[in-house]
Amino acid sequence: MLKYTYMILEGRTLAAQIRQTLPQRAQVVRQKLGRPIRLAAIGSTEDYGAYVYLKKEVQAAEQIGVQTTIFEVNNQTSAAHFLTLVETLSADKQTDAILIPRPLPEHLSQTDYAARLAPQKDIDGMSNTNMGNLFLCKTWDQITQLGGFVPCTAMAVVKLLSFHKIPLCGKETVVIGRSSTVGRPLAHLLTCQNATVKICHTKTDLPRAVKDADIVCSAAGSPRLLQASWLPTGTVVIDISTNWQNNHLSGDAVPEDLQARGISYSPVPGGVGPVTLAVLLENIILSGERKIL
Repeated sequence: MLKYTYMILEGRTLAAQIRQTLPQRAQVVRQKLGRPIRLAAIGSTEDYGAYVYLKKEVQAAEQIGVQTTIFEVNNQTSAAHFLTLVETLSADKQTDAILIPRPLPEHLSQTDYAARLAPQKDIDGMSNTNMGNLFLCKTWDQITQLGGFVPCTAMAVVKLLSFHKIPLCGKETVVIGRSSTVGRPLAHLLTCQNATVKICHTKTDLPRAVKDADIVCSAAGSPRLLQASWLPTGTVVIDISTNWQNNHLSGDAVPEDLQARGISYSPVPGGVGPVTLAVLLENIILSGERKIL
């Protein structure tokens, strides 16, 4: 039986590198501001998994010296109250960073809150200003000079590929998922790294779309969606999804099947997730540092 060589593109080492200097940087900001960096998180209690993850993010921020407050919203929260909260925190000089994880209750997600979110506090790059500035960029140099924020998961994928020395220039790259938080910004970041990018969605013929792919980034949130048999040997799979299945976390692909075909991949958990959190924490620090420059 032919054996193939593959790599496991773990993210914990990179995440540790990003987080290593954050407590010291937070302390410098605290000394110059006369107070700790302050994070305000607006989280929905309607999605248990997302809310639990938000609390983990907040705890991680506190561990590096950030002062945090969670503002809870739910199905009973009025749109007017939600928008006022976003506007109040955006205008508050004592609030440095704002995090609004999704999903939100539907009636809140349909508001124009992203237009009211202060871009200099928008650490996950979801505001109209940050998202618009991102899509105006054509090159990676332009992105690094933005001075704003880029969606954390999308940036984490690019950082993970770079850390493992996976070349992007000219590579046939497929992004499965077209969300405004992951799929579309990721596709744009990859394009700015000179990859040739195809965006897939629920109406795409996936086996055909990925048959010649060098890199596949899957953020569909559907266990076993991406079949190893569709992929050429040597493909790199970045599995972004975290699905709760049979009492454990899984991605969109089956690791054992990928290994059998010599396909390198990022594991779930332990791949993109830790890097995303590290990027988020660094953005919180940046929100404070930019006030003292």
